[in-house]
Amino acid sequence: MTSQHPALLSASDIRQLADILDLRPTKTLGQNYVIDPNTIRRIVGAANLETTEHVLEIGPGLGSLTLGILDAAQAVTAIEIDPPVANRLATTIEQWRPDSVERLSVVEADALRISHDEIIESMPASADGPPSAIVANLPYNVAVPVMLHILAELPSIQHGLIMVQQEVAERIVAGPGSKNYGVPSVKMAWYAEATSAGSVGTKVFWPAPRITSGLVHFTARQPPVTTATRKQVFEVIDTAFAQRRKTLRAALSKWAGSGAAAEEILVAADVDPKARGEVLAVEDFARIAEHKQQREAQ
Repeated sequence: MTSQHPALLSASDIRQLADILDLRPTKTLGQNYVIDPNTIRRIVGAANLETTEHVLEIGPGLGSLTLGILDAAQAVTAIEIDPPVANRLATTIEQWRPDSVERLSVVEADALRISHDEIIESMPASADGPPSAIVANLPYNVAVPVMLHILAELPSIQHGLIMVQQEVAERIVAGPGSKNYGVPSVKMAWYAEATSAGSVGTKVFWPAPRITSGLVHFTARQPPVTTATRKQVFEVIDTAFAQRRKTLRAALSKWAGSGAAAEEILVAADVDPKARGEVLAVEDFARIAEHKQQREAQ
């Protein structure tokens, strides 16, 4: 697309753009902008993008990461919730990558509510198809809900690299039986295999957050084979972890109708009723949901 190391936004560039927009980053929108070009290159490199890919960026902010993605991929659709920031992004790209403007589409929307059709209708003309990758610096407070929503809306996504709060990253990549394993871990596993891609210090952001960030790389996988719907499986997951200290028999008793019914479903699903949700894989939760469905159909 361009030279090997094209210019990226520096700390002074970011602050200048913020001044132009009279923008002061807010905690409400989780705005912490990356001001270090080397960190941008590291994120884009870890995303393993193909030059032909269409990338979805969530929360592009002032465009520092957007520039890096455009240098590595064919097209970018960026979802930005803040109107002044969304309106400025194309101008920034035109200034820094004049040959890449037509490869960018900016959608002013809430990533938690955007639909598949809205994304597809907004694709840049250079995109060969729907987004196949996600690269994003996600607001800490909505990172997991945003990812789950986007993966549900866009089955075309095959892989991605997200930057989130370190604690959130550890929860997303955690496996059964570990202390960080919980609802985010299991629900993410429905869609993808997630692994840690390292951590990012606080000094590369403006304003600097108090907590280290973590990089999470994920590769799409097929959901467990089951007759239960995703909604039914996720209901079991939420119920099992709502009282994670309880055995599954106790935690699922109200959901199943009684403790005895919960035990019957668990045994049929080849799950120990005395176990706790934190030791189950997503496939186990799918079997539990399926056996409840079968029980109700009898």
